Amino acid sequence: MAAPKKGRKASAQSKPGRSLALILIAIAALTGGMFASGHTTPRLGIDLAGGTSITLRAEAEPGQESAINKTNMDTAVQIMERRVNGLGVSEAEVQTQGDKNIIVNIPKGTDSKQARDQVGTTAKLYFRPVLQREASGGAAQPTPSASPSGSPSASPSGSSAKDPAKSTGSATPSATATTQGRAVTGGLKADTSPSPSAGADGDVAKLQAAYTALDCSKPAQRADAGKDAKPGEATVACGKDGEVWTKFLLGPVAVDGTEVKDAQASFDTTRAAGWQVDMKFTGSGSKKFADITGELSKQQSPQNEFAIVLDDEVVSHPYVQQAITGGNAQISGSFTQEEAKSLANMLSYGALPLTFSEDSVTTVTAALGGEQLEAGLIAGAIGLALVVIYLLVYYRGLSIIAILSLLVSAALTYTIMSLLGPTIGFALNLPAVCGAIVAIGITADSFIVYFERVRDEIREGRTLRPAVERAWPRARRTILVSDFVSFLAAAVLFIVTVGKVQGFAFTLGLTTLLDVVVVFLFTKPLLTLLARTKFYGGGHPWSGLDPKRLGARPPLRRTRRPSAPIETKEA
Repeated sequence: MAAPKKGRKASAQSKPGRSLALILIAIAALTGGMFASGHTTPRLGIDLAGGTSITLRAEAEPGQESAINKTNMDTAVQIMERRVNGLGVSEAEVQTQGDKNIIVNIPKGTDSKQARDQVGTTAKLYFRPVLQREASGGAAQPTPSASPSGSPSASPSGSSAKDPAKSTGSATPSATATTQGRAVTGGLKADTSPSPSAGADGDVAKLQAAYTALDCSKPAQRADAGKDAKPGEATVACGKDGEVWTKFLLGPVAVDGTEVKDAQASFDTTRAAGWQVDMKFTGSGSKKFADITGELSKQQSPQNEFAIVLDDEVVSHPYVQQAITGGNAQISGSFTQEEAKSLANMLSYGALPLTFSEDSVTTVTAALGGEQLEAGLIAGAIGLALVVIYLLVYYRGLSIIAILSLLVSAALTYTIMSLLGPTIGFALNLPAVCGAIVAIGITADSFIVYFERVRDEIREGRTLRPAVERAWPRARRTILVSDFVSFLAAAVLFIVTVGKVQGFAFTLGLTTLLDVVVVFLFTKPLLTLLARTKFYGGGHPWSGLDPKRLGARPPLRRTRRPSAPIETKEA
């Protein structure tokens, strides 16, 4: 039974090339993906690339301190992200810190004053009647409907198509341009809202001209659409259906967002509408909403719709089938769970009694960030040089294996960090650079553990090839335990901290995992192959595995005890 087992073990040891081929293919694939994506360098954080960091503190109205909770703070983060991204900043970071603070990191190239104005004010949520809308392209699609809570008419009528008018700026293409054209003047002058209309004919003409010239596909025009519009005036706005932008001509504000008492996403199993948003209004809001929905229900599309406008952008525009009284309403229309929750959050935010004050604003110049990055790289280079010198002096030929392993680990780390930037938004900040430097020592420690186990076996009198295999199980256990402790510390640090410290924890955890991959798939197989060469297997003095230099004991041999003389008796 022993011979087959030994044969299988020898066969497994004779194919280390498979592991080496696997890790080299992985490096080639990651490098190819890095160049194919166009992100050949890691994305830098604000402390290295430069930019502005804003710390905001939440403040509640007197008697409503309980409003500062995790749900409301997360909603505020979502709104601020939409605001900053509306400025064309795709790499801004918005995250909570503690119970009351929000950190907004805006990279260089952005107007910091404009960004501070955007994120530091309370969101403005309004319900406005739709007077006219026009898509930049595509065919007409149904809009979600608003109806009294529990009414069977809440689902979209006559359509099973997925409704695009959801949380991401839900604008829906209109039926025809001619219908919209006929509705302009009458819509502005009609009593579709309890608020005043646009006013003089000159104002109507200006508004019509602004609507005609508006191109919502251009970010600059979207940012200016409806800016500084007063609640009692008609205005223009933009909204988005998937990838298609739509422009709107809207009437004066009919209901203010602060009159939304509550909004929640729910799943209706009794109808085909699926996920929907349930709204509750305050006492005054209930009357206003009943008045406007009663007027809109008498109109034709698109003038039977009301637009939900958040920060001058239309996030949804459901149509009305009948007057909605009682203060409860539903918005339905083929929402997914995520879309329904997002819209409910936006509606709820209009009623949040939260404001934010600036605690601190820190500006980091690109020059300062470059100096910090350069200092970090120099520190890393010095640390790496010291490790290499130690390996060369102490391990001689074995140092080649260690250096190649470090290069493989560096290649994996660099390519993965470059790809994580566009995929999950990972940014390499100064603490993350520190984590990478610490990882050099962790990786080198794994090599040293294995090398010392091999040298111990040689000291016991074994040749290199069996020493490599006998040392591996014991070294493997030690390496896994050590890396597990490091990874656990990094995971805990990542969970309990916020901001830049998370960059350190993330990098430390990533490099710890890569250390296991490199040792198992590169270091051990490479040493197995080199053990078959004369330089290493023969114990050359410069190989680092010279038995004489290591003080190897002579091979242990069994000795026979001398047999006792046989006594005979004389007859």
